[in-house]
Amino acid sequence: MIISSSTQRGNAATKCRFFASLRMTCHPERSEGSAFLRAPRRNSPLVLQRSQGMAKGEGGSSATRLVLRLLTVCIVCLCFGRPSLLPGQSAGPNGERPRVIIDAHAPAHPFPHFWEQTFGSGRAILSLRESYREDLRAVKRATNFEYIRFHAILHDEVGLYDAVPGANPRYNFSYLDQIYDGLLANGVRPYVELSFMPQALASTPKQQGFWYHPYVAPPKDWNLWQDLIRNFASHLVARYGIEEVSKWYFEVWNEPNLDFWAGEPRQASYFILYDRTAQALKSVSPRIRVGGPSTAQAAWVREFIRHCADTNAPLDFVSTHVYANDTAENVLGTHEQVPRLEMVVRAVKKVHDEVKASARPDLPVFFSEYNASYMNEPDVTDSAFMGPWLADTISRSDGLVDMLAYWCFSDVFEEQGVVKRPFYGGYGLVAAGNIPKASFNAFALLHRLGTDRITIDSDSVLATRREDGALVMAAWNYASPVETGPARELTLELRGLEAMRSTSIFRLDDEHGSALTAWEAMGKPDFPSREQQQLLREAGRLPAPEIRQLGAGDPGLLTLTLPPHGLALIEIWK
Repeated sequence: MIISSSTQRGNAATKCRFFASLRMTCHPERSEGSAFLRAPRRNSPLVLQRSQGMAKGEGGSSATRLVLRLLTVCIVCLCFGRPSLLPGQSAGPNGERPRVIIDAHAPAHPFPHFWEQTFGSGRAILSLRESYREDLRAVKRATNFEYIRFHAILHDEVGLYDAVPGANPRYNFSYLDQIYDGLLANGVRPYVELSFMPQALASTPKQQGFWYHPYVAPPKDWNLWQDLIRNFASHLVARYGIEEVSKWYFEVWNEPNLDFWAGEPRQASYFILYDRTAQALKSVSPRIRVGGPSTAQAAWVREFIRHCADTNAPLDFVSTHVYANDTAENVLGTHEQVPRLEMVVRAVKKVHDEVKASARPDLPVFFSEYNASYMNEPDVTDSAFMGPWLADTISRSDGLVDMLAYWCFSDVFEEQGVVKRPFYGGYGLVAAGNIPKASFNAFALLHRLGTDRITIDSDSVLATRREDGALVMAAWNYASPVETGPARELTLELRGLEAMRSTSIFRLDDEHGSALTAWEAMGKPDFPSREQQQLLREAGRLPAPEIRQLGAGDPGLLTLTLPPHGLALIEIWK
């Protein structure tokens, strides 16, 4: 993940705002001069503005929010007379509700579920915890995802590498085996991020600022580094077999364009790291899949492919990252104000086009980290806002990317320290205490979509056919996290249904499937009791779907009202 500096994620002020928000959420008792920051940072009015904004955002009650939403709806209705149209819709004749036409027999294209193949997680050693595995099993049941990616498999706490003066290094695979055995036992394969540097192998004592202090310097001896990678890969092949390991992905490092890599110059030294690592892996077996550059902000892809093509370095996929509140300057090289709804899709399109224009146009494109925010914003990653944001991002990324790996599946996560409360704007789908968030439910609903996408004319409805013959659609009402906006009504005009008349409607919004709303109503306890945790788990469950029967005739009509931040999943079957 992310912490920015000068040319990195935003600027120094952004970095300060990020850590200010962390103190307000994970460590509210720490002062402005807290040692938690680990490194000197300048005080700035922007820091205070951000921390005050977070405090206000967290302090508003659910009742206050409801009043604001009702006032907004009343004002809009008084001014405009009726609900606004969803993007891509038009009003029907005589001013009737906007309609979206969906023909069950319309042309369709394959719609692989690229958004639920892989999830990120907290660092490697956390996977040994039962709470981590419990959350993993819950997300596996909801999405049937295939791969997990985490930092720090080479960190000293895993115990893999030990340098002995005057002797060859010693390798201890005990924890490594427990980590990967645990993933495989739960039906998930490793997406292996090769990071970070063992302390005994690091050329300098440079560490990154995460709570667990990874070493990020280049190796002091490249031959020893390659020996480590060869022994690592050889052990995996010996334990699991090449038929299994060849199905894994091996990604070289994490965000080397930020402060996770201390080589100088950054890009050129990372290319050396990549070349040496890829060569070592392929020396064990040419079937091992390796890629990079695993950069933040969709950076370096064009240069990286050119380097690999020019040097004939092994390359099986390209990977990079983006967050919806990254800046246009850093991602796109422009001075635009790109909205949160647009940034991930714009970055995906940029990288897709760069790969297609490269010497390796058929390379798979992986975004091995993305989310709606790289900061801790409860109104974003903990809230029902994520339903429409995810649906829209997935809808518009279709055909442009092979994998979107959401960061991350669980708040068993310690980049900024031990979690101090269940809802603090963590990145995970599951809050501390195995409490499903609205984002968990969004993934569970979108998992129900089919694998053939039907062509329709709408920016806020996605229509698919499923293998069991059902017609499955998602519809959403996007509003930014700090806005409420009006409820919106639409009518789905369903053609070619034949005998399909039974309809299930699943809903996700602030009042359906959002544990955050229940936690706020409890008074936001930092450490919920066991009884409160159980209540929050129940509040986080999706309610049973509404069942409707469509009337006879063709087309069938289905009218929905979507509140702000609302996502609906509609299934129609015989």
